[in-house]
Amino acid sequence: MARSDVVPHLYVIFGATGDLTHRKLLPALYNLMQRRDIAENCYILGTARSDLSDADFRQEARASLSDAGFSDDDLGSWCDHRLFYHSLGPDSDDFPGLKDRIDAIEQEHDLPGNRVFYLSVPPQVYPSTIEALGEAGLDSSPGWTRVVIEKPFGHDLESARDLNALTHRYFDESQVYRIDHYLGKETVQNLLVFRFANALFETDWNRDQIERVEITVAEDLGIGTRAGYYDRAGALRDMVQNHIAQLFTLIAMEPPTCFEADAIRQEKIKVLESTTPLDPFEDVVFGQYAAGRVDGEEVPGYRNEEDVAPNSRTETYVALRLEVANWRWQGVPFYVRTGKRMAETLTQIAIVFNRAPVSIFRNNGTPDLESNVLLITLKPDEGFDLHFEVKAPGQPFDLKKQQLSFRYNEAFGRMPEAYETLLLDTIVGDQTLFVHADEAEMSWKLFAPVLDQHVAVYPYEAGSWGPEATRKLNETWVAGGNALSGSQQRIARETA
Repeated sequence: MARSDVVPHLYVIFGATGDLTHRKLLPALYNLMQRRDIAENCYILGTARSDLSDADFRQEARASLSDAGFSDDDLGSWCDHRLFYHSLGPDSDDFPGLKDRIDAIEQEHDLPGNRVFYLSVPPQVYPSTIEALGEAGLDSSPGWTRVVIEKPFGHDLESARDLNALTHRYFDESQVYRIDHYLGKETVQNLLVFRFANALFETDWNRDQIERVEITVAEDLGIGTRAGYYDRAGALRDMVQNHIAQLFTLIAMEPPTCFEADAIRQEKIKVLESTTPLDPFEDVVFGQYAAGRVDGEEVPGYRNEEDVAPNSRTETYVALRLEVANWRWQGVPFYVRTGKRMAETLTQIAIVFNRAPVSIFRNNGTPDLESNVLLITLKPDEGFDLHFEVKAPGQPFDLKKQQLSFRYNEAFGRMPEAYETLLLDTIVGDQTLFVHADEAEMSWKLFAPVLDQHVAVYPYEAGSWGPEATRKLNETWVAGGNALSGSQQRIARETA
């Protein structure tokens, strides 16, 4: 049986012929049906400019799902009975026709008018799509109506405000789901449980016990075929303003009054409001990857990637030092680092605790004690590791760092994909893991001013951990390994 909070509905996907739809959205919806979460209650209408029939779209969807590893007997039947397609035409202006098609599908399958509109389209098309939905009368229905907007939400503070204003002209904030797939990861969600259900950690989650916090979101891949978007955006817009801002606020937020969307999102907004404005020349380091070796393979530098300008100054790496000026975090630095073509693909948060104030083991030849560290890993192996000191057996007296570890896949088996979690939430109306309008604007207000400054962009070798200039922020990173390698220092010298 389907979940009791899932009612019959129509899931309308704009950009239905695109990569995100076929690689993430359709597999997520199919998995939800197979797990009986949405069971017989979901019908899907894809729409795009391409001139396809229902049969054409179903054939493409079946191929995509097969490529994703689905091969069960229900696949063909699901595509034939659950999927529909409507072409908006080459100018994407047939919204009255789309409304008629929606009405016809709902009447044919006795649906009560509950609709989700998922905007899997380029960001520059968000405004026209939202306006067209409203002008066609698709902003309301006999049931409920929800609109899902992918990141990036705006290009800067002004564009984010304009997009919010346009969206609110047709949709109430309770209808708007600004999606950030990082928030669908089980480990990210579990940050709230980890902190607020375990007094052992929450009582130490403050400036009295924590020396610093490190957030690393590293990718060993380059930009691939995304140069058209990426060279206009850069790492700060692509990763920091959205994904990393979410991790930062969840780590730093105060306890909400209850586990509900509004309470949680208001505490995240307070973190952004309390964050000290960034000094672009003291708190920020930009980098751009040069040629190097990744996994034993020679890879080109960013400026030699296809469709990238030979003199591009777009940053592929950002390191930041953030400070939250409130009672809990005063004086505790938050170090953020993200980049492409780095040493490995890793998303990790390190909570570095203060060292013991006095080492009683110096007389035994033991050097100063190291900090205890809590590592929270989101990718590739979701889980937690608590690092602490123990005495190694025998003589001479020696301390060794050990760890207590927890891995989600070992405890619970298969983890749901982030999009499965988030798409289900859009269906049941849970906004906890989605970004509020004020949150989107506050994040841009914090990070966008850096983009208006002429911040130096330092080269770093592909396959490393970033440019040498990162040392001015944090001499030694715990999360993700050392800040520098010898080859990085060589590049910095040669290009100085």
